[in-house]
Amino acid sequence: MATNVCVTIAQTTPNKVLKELQSALVDSDYAELRLDFLKPNQIPFCLNLVKKYLRCCICTLRPKTEGGKFQGLEKERISILKLIAEFEPYLLDVEYNTLKKNQELQKYLKTSKTNILVSWHDFVKTPNEQTLRSMLQKMSKFSNHIKIVTTAKTIGDTIRILSLYKIHSKKVKLISFAMGDYGRMSRILCTRLGSPYTYVSLGKPVAPGQFSLKEMKSILALEGKN
Repeated sequence: MATNVCVTIAQTTPNKVLKELQSALVDSDYAELRLDFLKPNQIPFCLNLVKKYLRCCICTLRPKTEGGKFQGLEKERISILKLIAEFEPYLLDVEYNTLKKNQELQKYLKTSKTNILVSWHDFVKTPNEQTLRSMLQKMSKFSNHIKIVTTAKTIGDTIRILSLYKIHSKKVKLISFAMGDYGRMSRILCTRLGSPYTYVSLGKPVAPGQFSLKEMKSILALEGKN
């Protein structure tokens, strides 16, 4: 069960991040550190504090334009992304739109051989299948770790986002699901279709429709009995 979940940690102080990370890794092989929930000047200290756990962590520094909390300038965010890369986390989550418009960052991450999770979110809708396929193809130029997350308003939206698992290359480690109430089932089904893990919280959801670790453990335990 442990390999199927990644616990999202969105705390506002480095000590709280460490405490929650240690708790998360008891029942999970992976954790996502939402470093954008910290003040920019807290991030270097936090990285040093959790250094020994970073090989199990996906580090994320999401800007407000991408649904995140980072409050600094974009230039500062890019500098911090480079700093995170130096700590060699399991994956560094960088938005497709960020990579697309910042060739200097692209080059830096490639030179440093940073393992990138290239991500793209649609917080309003689930685009048509052609758009999703096109996005998958474009993102694969940056990494073989890809995360595509949309918002589902119908069951059809959920089926469409999950259909990406039928067409992606076996070389690509794809994480694809939908947010919202209609997308909840995709957070479970994605791991059955090929996603290396699904995102969960330790308590209150960090994203719309997210299950808690406790809920997901119960769901997967029931699946195991059938």
